[in-house]
Amino acid sequence: MDTKIISEGLQKAEVLIEALPYIQRFNRKIIVVKYGGSAMVDEELKRHVIQDVTLLKLVGFKPIIVHGGGKEISRWVEKSGKEPEFVNGLRKTDEETMEIAEMVLGRVNKSLVQMVQELGVLAVGISGKDGGLLKVDKKYSGGQDIGYVGEIKEVNPKILYDLLEKDFLPIVCPVGMDDNFDTYNINADDAACAIARAVEAEKLAFLTDIEGVYKDPKDPATLISELKVSHARELMVDGNIGGGMLPKLAGCIDAIENGVSRVHILDGRIAHCLLLEIFTNKGIGTAILGDQAERFFKE
Repeated sequence: MDTKIISEGLQKAEVLIEALPYIQRFNRKIIVVKYGGSAMVDEELKRHVIQDVTLLKLVGFKPIIVHGGGKEISRWVEKSGKEPEFVNGLRKTDEETMEIAEMVLGRVNKSLVQMVQELGVLAVGISGKDGGLLKVDKKYSGGQDIGYVGEIKEVNPKILYDLLEKDFLPIVCPVGMDDNFDTYNINADDAACAIARAVEAEKLAFLTDIEGVYKDPKDPATLISELKVSHARELMVDGNIGGGMLPKLAGCIDAIENGVSRVHILDGRIAHCLLLEIFTNKGIGTAILGDQAERFFKE
């Protein structure tokens, strides 16, 4: 047999062997994937993400996708003749904008269901309204009324457990209802964190447009591959973390302190970033874990 073919085959075998302890460790465990950013608008990256999540499902994980759709919502808001408005990073959502957001998120949701099922895995798309999954209160930004934006106050994960038990892959769009059954838009990061806490996920993975958490945001060489909660708090207090990463990191800490074993912040612009982080010893993003948590095959 050609030595080149043998060499290539051995390389593939080594990759599979490296992944084996991770597959054993996390078999039948729940992993929540927050899917957003550039990976949602680039068709090739979108296909890679769905391939990754489908593979996780097929090797024994129990993945749940929570997706955003902010860029697509803004595009359709502009098409309607309105100008997208944001207050402290949150979309100002009047009644018409809420209708557009729900329509767009539903469309995105079903497109992801279709992509997963094309790869041979059964998926079910739901919103936070289904089965009372996400119950919200009205959210204010610095005391300012920003319309139909919800703050999650309660998660009922029964529908997710039922779907996982029946071997479906749940795909959730971040829309919920209040006590009056009015519809609210929810920040997708918040929804992913709340769902991960409710199901006590083994892992919560954020696909973002940055490589991970930096000690110095201006220096890419300072990427932190593994971050304990206490160190994360120090970075936040010291002012080294800013912008959209600040609430994301706060959500990660809250998730870990409420039952989630480990949180990963990954660059969704890198093809197959989920597999590289979860199944390789080096990883490529930032893994956040509790102060007492043991490292796992990251030597």
